[in-house]
Amino acid sequence: MPYKVKEMFYSLQGEGARAGRASVFCRFSKCNLWNGKEESRADAICNFCDTEILGTDGQNGGIFETVDSVANAITSLWPENSNGTPYVIFTGGEPLLQLDEALIEAMHQRGYEVAVETNGTLPTPDGIDWVCVSPKADATVVLKKANELKLVYPQELAMPERFDTFDAEHFFLSPRANPLPESNGEDMVKRMNTQRALDYCLAHPQWRLTLQLHKILQID
Repeated sequence: MPYKVKEMFYSLQGEGARAGRASVFCRFSKCNLWNGKEESRADAICNFCDTEILGTDGQNGGIFETVDSVANAITSLWPENSNGTPYVIFTGGEPLLQLDEALIEAMHQRGYEVAVETNGTLPTPDGIDWVCVSPKADATVVLKKANELKLVYPQELAMPERFDTFDAEHFFLSPRANPLPESNGEDMVKRMNTQRALDYCLAHPQWRLTLQLHKILQID
């Protein structure tokens, strides 16, 4: 089965426990909680997504027919002759619609540490080194544990209390913004939700605040 990739790029991880780490991002096309079409947003399970997930027309995107073709494309983005373990983050959309053991093994053979950012509704293939789960609305989370749980906050159907006993090493709240850049009052909504998330973390110190540094620094 070919791999459909929206975009690939080299940058810094902007959120969560590994914020600031150099990473190759491989964003797969498509998701199981929203089809990416604006006309269907209101009825989607995840109706606040701010990521373009349709097609394969992004930076370094495309349809890759083999494991080696996509693995080589990822490897080409990592700086040559650099120190440190190379790191790839598979994201989406929902990456577990496409990520498989063959691709994970191919990245391991090339020396990579492999991470995934998933909504948690699909099982993970074997071999992933770092799992970040970001639950959405009332979608059923089938994963029982993860390295980190990153919750967009607030979500009426996915409030932090629902996940207090989830088996994770790290718990993060990420303030929710309006889904579209042109949305009226976006800055005000973001500031309000940031304050709400901050207040929640102070009252419930199991949770930590994470901000989208890549957007603040405008490096994505």
